Amino acid sequence: MEKEDKVVLMLFAKRLKMLREKKFESLNQFAFNNSELTSATISRIENANVDFKFTTLIKISNALGITPDELLKDIDFKYSGYNY
Repeated sequence: MEKEDKVVLMLFAKRLKMLREKKFESLNQFAFNNSELTSATISRIENANVDFKFTTLIKISNALGITPDELLKDIDFKYSGYNY
């Protein structure tokens, strides 16, 4: 995985975890009650260990009860200027 890809995934991971923790007591509660994803998959995404599919983004946003654009809001996705 490219360094720049990892940075973008880390930005998304931080946003996802923050939004999930606002609505659910635990990762397991979120996974088992609200999404079509396993807790292991969500954990890998929240730890920026996997580059996931677009359909996974849709499943996550649906499980959170928000639109994909709300999930991606305020994330700087520019690939230039990252500090490593």
